[in-house]
Parts: sequence; structure tokens; C-alpha cells
Amino acid sequence: MNRSFKAMQLKAAGWMQTGLSPRRLALTLALGFAIGCIPVLGIPTALCLLVALPLRMNVPAMQAANYAAMPLQVVLIFPFARLGGWMFTSGPRPAFAASALAHSSPLNLLLASGSFAVEALAAWLVIAVPMVALMTLFLTAVLRRVPVFASVRAGD
Repeated sequence: MNRSFKAMQLKAAGWMQTGLSPRRLALTLALGFAIGCIPVLGIPTALCLLVALPLRMNVPAMQAANYAAMPLQVVLIFPFARLGGWMFTSGPRPAFAASALAHSSPLNLLLASGSFAVEALAAWLVIAVPMVALMTLFLTAVLRRVPVFASVRAGD
């Protein structure tokens, strides 16, 4: 067995023995994964911390799910932007062409990239809310089958 896989198993077993219920751990992992897919680079790590602390969630578990989602975050930036553009525009809009961006003013560039990010974030929010609910249900069912949670089910 791979060393890193064994280390991940030991970490997961440690999280499960902290008294978390399967539902609470599933929600923590689902939120961490969903936040990790936010289509703006640099935000998810701090946002996971800001969400986990007030809700008294397991911060390392949430950050692990966040880091697991990072490759998906990069892949989903443009699909979220296209979905957001489709959600908020009624007609065709000019694409981000290098020549058009090179000849525009810095203010226009800032406004264009800002609206691009806002549209992508709105599309992420529309997708993330139902996905967190579905992932929580699925992960709860999976985690309830783990023997470590046999004694924790009463707190669920």
C-alpha cells in the first residue's frame, strides 16, 4: 500500500474518532469540496476557515476536502463563467480576445474581469447549493457504514 494513502487513512480515522457524527463530517467534507470549487483563485482556503470556525466544524477535514477540489476548481472556471454569462446576458457579448483586451483602458479591463468573476460566482452558487445537499446525503450514507461511527450514531 502506498505511504501517502496509508497516511490519509490514518488522518481520516483520527477525524472519525473525534466524536463527530457521520452527518456532521459529511457536511464538513461537502462544504469544503464545494468551497474548493469556487471559480476565483485564492479565495477557497480563507473562506473554508471563515465557514468552519463559526459553525464549529472540523477545520482540517474541511481544508482537506478543499485541497482535493483544487484541480477541479481550475477546470471549472470557464464552464462556470459561460454558465454565468448565459444566466445574466440576454444577447451576444464580446469574447475576451487578447487584441481587444490589449487596446482597452485599465478601467474597462477591470470592469470586464470583475463582471466575469461575478457571473462565474453566481453560476457556482446555483450549482453548489444542491451539490452540497446531495454530497452530504451520499457521504452520510457512506460514513455510516464505517465501523468507527457505530458508537457515534446516537449524536447524529
